[in-house]
Amino acid sequence: MRIHVIAVGRARAGPTATLFSDYAGRVPWPVTLHEVEAKAAAASDRQAREEALLAARIPARAVLVALDPRGRVLSSEDFAQRLGRWRDEGTGDLAFIIGGADGLADSLRARAHLLLSFGPMIWPHLLARAMLAEQLFRAHTILTGHPYHRE
Repeated sequence: MRIHVIAVGRARAGPTATLFSDYAGRVPWPVTLHEVEAKAAAASDRQAREEALLAARIPARAVLVALDPRGRVLSSEDFAQRLGRWRDEGTGDLAFIIGGADGLADSLRARAHLLLSFGPMIWPHLLARAMLAEQLFRAHTILTGHPYHRE
């Protein structure tokens, strides 16, 4: 299973980029970060431009998970079970999308197999990437019975 994190914005070197890289490197599946930017778009057209850029990076037949504050809040165990089910079903590509400041377009949220929320608070997008990578690693440890995850 290949994991794609497709996100609006470019991460500069710093603590959140380091956290993402550190946790992504611990995951047994290859994790690729795809960053897109819609700089040239006017504010009124930005979400549509971001939608096109994000959609272009989603692999064909990928299971799509959209990070969205209106999505489902899952426990780490529930997230691990979903990840394990996708792995066991032979999912080739698993894509997580993270929108820009205006959020994800309705069409992308409608395409998603899962709308996932890290809670009702809005998180900085770079921190959301790091949190996602940590949860991917935590899910792996739950699935393998590693002691990293303790309640």
